[in-house]
Amino acid sequence: MSAEFDQLVAEFERFQSKIRNVDDRLAGIEGMRAELGALEATAISPDRGVTVVAGPGGAVLDVRFTEEALRQSPQALSAALMSTLREAVAESARRQASIVEEHMGDDLGLTDQVLESQAELFGTSVEEMRSRMAAETTAAPAPPDDFSEQSFVRRAEEPPPAAPPSGGSEGDTFLRKLFDEEDH
Repeated sequence: MSAEFDQLVAEFERFQSKIRNVDDRLAGIEGMRAELGALEATAISPDRGVTVVAGPGGAVLDVRFTEEALRQSPQALSAALMSTLREAVAESARRQASIVEEHMGDDLGLTDQVLESQAELFGTSVEEMRSRMAAETTAAPAPPDDFSEQSFVRRAEEPPPAAPPSGGSEGDTFLRKLFDEEDH
């Protein structure tokens, strides 16, 4: 009876482990949604005349042309636009796959599937696509901090910051009192 009980306990622990794994994955869904919603992939044509920005799902968010690009023949401009558009949408798909795998795990091999499809589409190898993806992640500059939607004044529901361990200078004390009076 003890061996059967031990086996049941082990199975129950495996089951609980799987539930915790699912809970952990579900906890990251909101973060994943936010990252996917903010996703932007920018591609620039080799002559720098066409810029395309693609968002989630490959949606085209912006197309920009330089004056030089507009002086090209319609066929050349069209070719540059289509090539740049494909690159932006492809980069968006690669980033989406990475974000999903980062939050949900790579059990599905989503990034590999995207890379295989794109390698076939672009007539290149999966290794080439993988190196592009690596270059994108290392070359992508961090977005600048945007504080336009944030308040620099403490909200009423936020407690005042803790006083430093030492008494501080008279100027520190004055400023602390001044800010505390403004909060109330």
